[in-house]
Amino acid sequence: MTGVFLGAADALDLDGLYREAHASGGSPADALVLAGRVGLFAPRPGSGSTLALWECLATLAAADLTVARVIEPHLDALAILAEARVPDPEGTWGVFAAESPGTRLQAEYDDGGWVLSGRKPWCSLGTRLDRALITAHVPTGGRRAFAVDLSRDSVRPVAGTWVSRGLAAVDSGPLDLLRVPAEPVGDENWYLARDGFAWGGMGVAACWYGGAVGLARRVMETAREREPDQIGLMHLGAIDVALHRAAAVLKDAAQAVDNGEAKGKEGARLAARVRSVVVQSAEEILSVAAHAMGPGPLVHEEEHARRVADLQVYIRQHHAERDSASLGAAVLSLDPVPW
Repeated sequence: MTGVFLGAADALDLDGLYREAHASGGSPADALVLAGRVGLFAPRPGSGSTLALWECLATLAAADLTVARVIEPHLDALAILAEARVPDPEGTWGVFAAESPGTRLQAEYDDGGWVLSGRKPWCSLGTRLDRALITAHVPTGGRRAFAVDLSRDSVRPVAGTWVSRGLAAVDSGPLDLLRVPAEPVGDENWYLARDGFAWGGMGVAACWYGGAVGLARRVMETAREREPDQIGLMHLGAIDVALHRAAAVLKDAAQAVDNGEAKGKEGARLAARVRSVVVQSAEEILSVAAHAMGPGPLVHEEEHARRVADLQVYIRQHHAERDSASLGAAVLSLDPVPW
């Protein structure tokens, strides 16, 4: 068994998916080919099969986090386009919605159509994808999502900005856009306000969980190679607890999404809780794995060393204490107190 199973009723071939993802060896080109195939059968969040989708994402991440990092935003883009009732999108897609100080992408309506100009940060595989959903500031003060053809000459990568050791093959540097034609997707501020924004964030957490499962399996291999002492058994116990709590919140959240109980502010709070629990579990397993196995696998095993570096970068999509503070503010406003 190589797939990551959380108990979904839907019968996806997770073992086969794992083998395909693992065989890619972290190649973004191979991952993009696989993304096209996975997009044909992966369920959409909120469709009644959310847990099956998250099993799919976790399986990809357990096999290879680089592959998961390529495919997850493609599936997220397809879900967003479906939510916006955009028919039959073609090609490979990304979602570029991050902001950073000192950069701004501006949308203007000119001569009967929208154009985007400026710099957009965190554009993963911006030079390899066919299209992307990109958020930009609009003249009325909000932000809006747009579909953009990334093959245009007026879309230019900023060279030399991606030096990461984790997810090294997934260049996520900025793009410069110069009056690039764009098609609006949803109304102003729809992208951030829709229910699927929270659901997509929990899909990313499923990838973090899968990456942690991959690390846990490597620790288990070590434990079975030689009989563990009490400290080794303690490591396994800690890993089991960390994975159990992460799996539990993912399963509960998937049910809430499919039951219509994860909408609006409640959906946002649920996503914040789930992401925090999963990232805490992943961080604990990163630490326990290092203690359990020492430096050997980190310096001698390409797959393990890359998995550790990839997961360390990937989980930083969670904003640590700042996300906890945002959740705290949301909880403080509740009446009655939720616990």
